[in-house]
Amino acid sequence: MNTLFDSAPGFDQPLAVLKHCHDRIRKQLATLSKLGTHLAGHGADEEARQAAQAVLNYFTKAAPLHHDDEEVNLLPELKRTAKEDDAALLARLAPTILDQHGIMNTQWQQLEKQLRVIVASADCAPASLSATDVQAFNALYDEHMQIEETHIAPMAKRLFSAAQMADLGAAMQARRGIKT
Repeated sequence: MNTLFDSAPGFDQPLAVLKHCHDRIRKQLATLSKLGTHLAGHGADEEARQAAQAVLNYFTKAAPLHHDDEEVNLLPELKRTAKEDDAALLARLAPTILDQHGIMNTQWQQLEKQLRVIVASADCAPASLSATDVQAFNALYDEHMQIEETHIAPMAKRLFSAAQMADLGAAMQARRGIKT
């Protein structure tokens, strides 16, 4: 059956779900990047407020779940499974990934304040979004996703058994409150 909309992968494919999350993050980062320019030309019009709300919704709800997927399930399971060169690479990358999550959280707190002001603004009221804050957030997320897509996901795909993949998918599904 053809559909006009791309469907998200199921939790029986947890690495595909994580990649789909990255794709959604990229979409929200692109919106965030365009928002500053839009605000300069149009103020906090309805389109700006809707875009700000969409970014807020994603990074306050879905992104923390994604980070938990990595911190609580994916990385610890990789640590238990990886041997030799994989274990050495993971020992080098995992602290970076965790540090990036912390920095992203701090950066997000600054952006969240700015976005909430935009959402609450009167129609076409002057509003701004720090280009420096947006660029730093986007750059860190880009680097972070590159590490995960280049090293972490391929390692998990290669090392995890079917049972480990099923457990990862089940944990991700439960975290989101989705019943089987």
